[in-house]
Amino acid sequence: MRLRSLTTAIVAAMALSACGSDAGDPSATPGQESEGPATRSVTHVLGTTEVPVDPQRVVILDTPHLDTALALDITPVGSVQSDTDTGFPEYLGDRTEGIDTVGTIEEPDLETIAALEPDLILSSSVRHEDIYDQLSQIAPTVFTDYQDGWRSMFTTTADALNRAEEGTDALAEYDARVDEVGEAVGAEGATASIVRFLPEETRVYGPDTFSGSLLTDVGFTLPELEYDEYSMAYVSAEQIDQADADVVFSTTYGDPAATTKGVVTSVWDFLEAVPDCAFEVEDDEWMLGIGLLGAEVVLEDVESTLAASDCV
Repeated sequence: MRLRSLTTAIVAAMALSACGSDAGDPSATPGQESEGPATRSVTHVLGTTEVPVDPQRVVILDTPHLDTALALDITPVGSVQSDTDTGFPEYLGDRTEGIDTVGTIEEPDLETIAALEPDLILSSSVRHEDIYDQLSQIAPTVFTDYQDGWRSMFTTTADALNRAEEGTDALAEYDARVDEVGEAVGAEGATASIVRFLPEETRVYGPDTFSGSLLTDVGFTLPELEYDEYSMAYVSAEQIDQADADVVFSTTYGDPAATTKGVVTSVWDFLEAVPDCAFEVEDDEWMLGIGLLGAEVVLEDVESTLAASDCV
């Protein structure tokens, strides 16, 4: 309730400020509104929003949007971090220098966001739909939907930043890059899978996830499993053989000892891909790096790992 009151107070203060400005302006006439910054309409998962033509103070509340903004040479004034311990994704390097932290993905700090006086806020519906109205009181807010896929999220974010043309060019470069990697590793006709170990479950990532779509773009075929609406399948230790493929990539979220990795170890060695064609990769990059910068890291991993191997 305190944060809701805060954002309401901000809006009220802005309105009073605007009224005071008109009253003191001899050129203002009754019924005439002063011209604000130029805006343009952006359609997104929660509607249509008027956003600045040239946003200068962008605040970001999810990792795909941070990746996209930085890929398009826009440094936001503020962004959430994955959690308080890990900070910004490591693969972004020094690109995040100068960005203020506005809480975590799970708990964005509305008071800190408002204090930055953003002119545009970017996030996703799966993360923050419940606070969309509060965010919209602070600044124009554009959301994307994970179920639309990372390319759609990228193009919507690029559009909100008024970088649609640059975004199109960047995606064309990505398409050329996946063709190059696919040819280098001989992916066509080969199978691959992605396994992620978490504290309470083991997931196999399908073709509509970020990392899964990168592998299919390269030319790999992923296992045909019963994926949920987010293109993920959940397997027990006894079912881990469902993830077997010519190549198996695995990631671990957080401390391995606190995940299902230890439980699976006893049956992991029975996969045909183990040991020579099973590779552990960085969770931060393959799971959180949802965007062009993260994609390049994943593609580099695939190329460097497989180009000199006999796995495919």
